[in-house]
Amino acid sequence: MVDLSNSWESDIASLLGTLSDVQRDLLVVLAEKRRVLATGDIQGIDAVAARETDLIPRLQACQDRRQELLSRAAEDGLPADSIRSLTAALPAASRGRMRSEVQQAQNRSRFLQSECLTNWVLVQQMLLHLSQLIEIIATGGQRKPTYGDGSERQGGGFLVDRAV
Repeated sequence: MVDLSNSWESDIASLLGTLSDVQRDLLVVLAEKRRVLATGDIQGIDAVAARETDLIPRLQACQDRRQELLSRAAEDGLPADSIRSLTAALPAASRGRMRSEVQQAQNRSRFLQSECLTNWVLVQQMLLHLSQLIEIIATGGQRKPTYGDGSERQGGGFLVDRAV
């Protein structure tokens, strides 16, 4: 086992702490986003979008810091394929705690993916519903017959042109 200095441990702990803060803030934003999407709060959606945009540089900084740590580990001949493998090379005294923090970050990441998927499905359902409403308005709720010679009266949208 490679003897790592306290610098490695503190650097990894710092990254994981920062990542944890960003993940927590992102979970709050995603929960708020789901709420405003479900209620149709347009102003709330704009506010949440701004908060999401503010999180992007923080997430990028975590990614950059991770890459920097792994590059430095590779230069030092340490495991550099992931933070998990680098953590496994820590001294036994700190390895357990760090493994736990890495696992928690990974669990939060999976939960974030689930939250993002949930919001995506919600948006897709809203778009489908709006598309159906537009079709109803445009056609007056009357669908064009699938079969026939087309000689039947073509009606316009009753809410738009009162043709029906």
